[in-house]
Amino acid sequence: MSRKVAVIGMGHVGSTVAHYIVANGFADDLVLIDSNEDKVNADALDLKDAMPNLPYHTNIVVNDYSALKDAEVVVSAVGNIKLQDQPQADRFVELPFTRDAVKDVAPKIKASGFSGKLVVISNPVDVITSLYQKLTGLPKNQVIGTGTLLDSARMKRVVADKFNVDPRSVSGYNLGEHGNSQFTAWSTVRVLDQPITKLAAERNIDLPELDKESKLGGWYVFKGKKYTSYGVATAAVRLVNVILSDARTELPVSNFREEYDVYLSYPAIVGRQGIVEQSQLDLTEEELQKLQNSANFIKQKYNESL
Repeated sequence: MSRKVAVIGMGHVGSTVAHYIVANGFADDLVLIDSNEDKVNADALDLKDAMPNLPYHTNIVVNDYSALKDAEVVVSAVGNIKLQDQPQADRFVELPFTRDAVKDVAPKIKASGFSGKLVVISNPVDVITSLYQKLTGLPKNQVIGTGTLLDSARMKRVVADKFNVDPRSVSGYNLGEHGNSQFTAWSTVRVLDQPITKLAAERNIDLPELDKESKLGGWYVFKGKKYTSYGVATAAVRLVNVILSDARTELPVSNFREEYDVYLSYPAIVGRQGIVEQSQLDLTEEELQKLQNSANFIKQKYNESL
């Protein structure tokens, strides 16, 4: 089976996703789509120029929605990050722009006959993932947002720095919205093979401060270079690869949870069919309330976007 992936939106994140895929030979065929013809054609040529120095070959198609028909994964990276250049960190400033872009893109995806998995990066990701599912008509398990896969990685970085370990030695999740109402579920976090709540009490570590640092990670990056790219692109490509390889990996991604009637980030088993199985965490009462508050916020914003 040909590994065929598409990226819609060739801004900072979309182009980074495309380069990561090509440089590592993750796809046999890559479709690049963007409303800016000059930009997408330039990216395609640039990637082709990279191939003679790579150990892999990738076939590249540009701005052809019909090529999505037999794609296994489509990645949505449409957005306008410049809108976030304001004093407060708020991903919802992008909603009017991205909502209109999705209303243009989603019918074209549907018309192509695409029946694979849709991975959504576009902000605000939980609301936009919901819109994509509604407008494409794809089954809910096949439409997945990157959600707090990135935020959980930021939390692991912050915790790892505090304990002087590799971030891959930290486990646990940030849950809820990929935005201001998200939270670190400290009951799920372990480091040095110990619950972090136990270690924090022993070492007088301020967990709320670590939670704040992980939340603001993206804002710090944005302040420095006016966009984010590597962290979110890596999260997206990891999700794409889990789907392509049917890895059945537990990831904190934005998926539709019936009990909250909304897309939000909560661990789920991801494989070739998308969301294969949903996990069930043993959260504290405080964490459950935070998750409900986040769900309520996402649902409110989604209803306002319709």
